[in-house]
Amino acid sequence: MTEPLYEYTMPGGAHWSFRMRRGTALRLTDVDGGANVGMLFYNPEEKLERYNAPDTLKGQHTFKLTRGHCLYSDMGRVFASIVADDFGWHDTVCGNLHPDTLKRKYGEHGYQQYRNGWYLSGHDSFLVEMAKYGLTERDLAANLNLFSKVVSGDDGALGFDPGAAKAGSAVTLRFEMDTLVLMHTCPHPLNPAPDYPKKKVRVEMLKADPVTADDYCLNFRPENARAFENNRLYYLGA
Repeated sequence: MTEPLYEYTMPGGAHWSFRMRRGTALRLTDVDGGANVGMLFYNPEEKLERYNAPDTLKGQHTFKLTRGHCLYSDMGRVFASIVADDFGWHDTVCGNLHPDTLKRKYGEHGYQQYRNGWYLSGHDSFLVEMAKYGLTERDLAANLNLFSKVVSGDDGALGFDPGAAKAGSAVTLRFEMDTLVLMHTCPHPLNPAPDYPKKKVRVEMLKADPVTADDYCLNFRPENARAFENNRLYYLGA
């Protein structure tokens, strides 16, 4: 990959949205350790097509996400592929921190009193960004949580692993479709931190290398190859 086309350090407890073009990549780095990046993906040309967490997991026979995995849409296409990852275990089953849970865990820190020090939930952050594109709460889907490791105990209960946090961990998503990206840096809903964690993330947009026949993500699972073929059909003649 080339030098970044654009760089930005996103503060903790913030939200953002933008459009990534097919053939570009997004490299995200947990600057200090302990960050969470909630993400949702939509087809900007037909926003009814969106990220599908169940298909992403069952199609690749996995509970966690890392290098080699593809992020599926609900039309059987690939929004993005995870082409590099030195964190190794990303969550896509636990959803967002809801405003009620936020208040119960961290207290009420509204904008009127705390200004930029206010506490935002992932749920509300997504709703703010979605509204910019005519989307509403009914368009919310199960989201991705980068840099958050969630494991299952012997009793089946899910638990957050704070020991997995590593300063400087990075993950790179290569976009296989034009994609509307919604993201926030609000806490993971299972994060046991007693104080609201505000962890910044470095965002780099890059030109991606072309996908070749021996591409690791393409060949990681047979299902991935079929999803890539769906992408090829979608862009046939483009």
